[in-house]
Amino acid sequence: MSITEHELKIKLESVEDPMIGEGIVSLGLVNDLELEDGTADISLAFNAPYSPAEMDIGNEIREVLAEEGIEANLSAAVSGAMGFDDEVLPDVRNVIAVSSGKGGVGKTTVAANIAAGLEDRGAMVGILDADIHGPNIPRILPVESEPGVMPNEDLVPPRSDGVRIMSMGFMMEDEDDPAILRGPMVNKFMMKFLEGVEWGRLDYLIVDLPPGTGDASLNLLQSMPVDGAVVVTTPQEMALEDTRKGINMFQKHDTPIVGIVENMSSFICPSCEDEHELFGDQGKGVDKIVDDFDIPILNRIPMHPDFGADGGEGTVAKNEDSDVYDRIDELVGATADRIGEINRRMVADYREQQQANAVPTDTES
Repeated sequence: MSITEHELKIKLESVEDPMIGEGIVSLGLVNDLELEDGTADISLAFNAPYSPAEMDIGNEIREVLAEEGIEANLSAAVSGAMGFDDEVLPDVRNVIAVSSGKGGVGKTTVAANIAAGLEDRGAMVGILDADIHGPNIPRILPVESEPGVMPNEDLVPPRSDGVRIMSMGFMMEDEDDPAILRGPMVNKFMMKFLEGVEWGRLDYLIVDLPPGTGDASLNLLQSMPVDGAVVVTTPQEMALEDTRKGINMFQKHDTPIVGIVENMSSFICPSCEDEHELFGDQGKGVDKIVDDFDIPILNRIPMHPDFGADGGEGTVAKNEDSDVYDRIDELVGATADRIGEINRRMVADYREQQQANAVPTDTES
């Protein structure tokens, strides 16, 4: 006797979301299931392409179906009704802001490597260099051409090894010229980057925010549908104090924190290859922030010439020979996983609200 669609869905109840710790069926992550001629077409409410966790869930679904002699045809779909943006940047699946409480902590290097790493996994990726006063993305992800211009004057981002790039640096005659801009001009450029760039279809748009909690960052949070923020810090006490301020800013604007990247967390001795903590008890400050705000550490990155130099040799995320490649690759995967978790929790909340609205209250019955 062949299995029915209802029985198959019951089988899928055993598949658990590894990050949320509940079943994908109970979370409402199965949009639709159709069974025909030994093939199950299953639509999942997933929105983080190349997330290791979502790929693992997909593989587990295939294994469960294979036990019944059924082939799985999986697809992913979410909608505006679930809380996903379908108006401001409808062709961009995820917007990830990369921020820091202060300058000089390696924020731009982290942003560029996350972008390059996601693209290397197969995702369609763009990066917006929104650090108006210090646009350094073109130094780390060099391009050979200038932005194109559409007939409607929208800008077409050039690419650096597959990553689409838009930066204030393209607007300057000389890359060493200072960007002396006041508030209204900053806002003008930010809105141009938001509304006047033809990104095409993207799985991820990485936004390199200016350091601190100034107007440029606030305006972007108010204008752009940011799915989550990666916060970059170093272990020093002053950087950690500013990191707390940045996290509070995101929370006040209901922006989820993807996690913290602790950069320059240690030093790997080139002679003995031992790893040394340079900041003593200060290095435990990130753990205190993690506990206080209940947010994860995406990874700890040591000081290394490959990471945070001039970027002339390309990103570590695409250099498997680098001594710190594994840590950067883990950071990229952890970032995609956390964005996926944030998205799936949003879907689960939407499904729960749907069920609550569908059940009549005592006064209505």
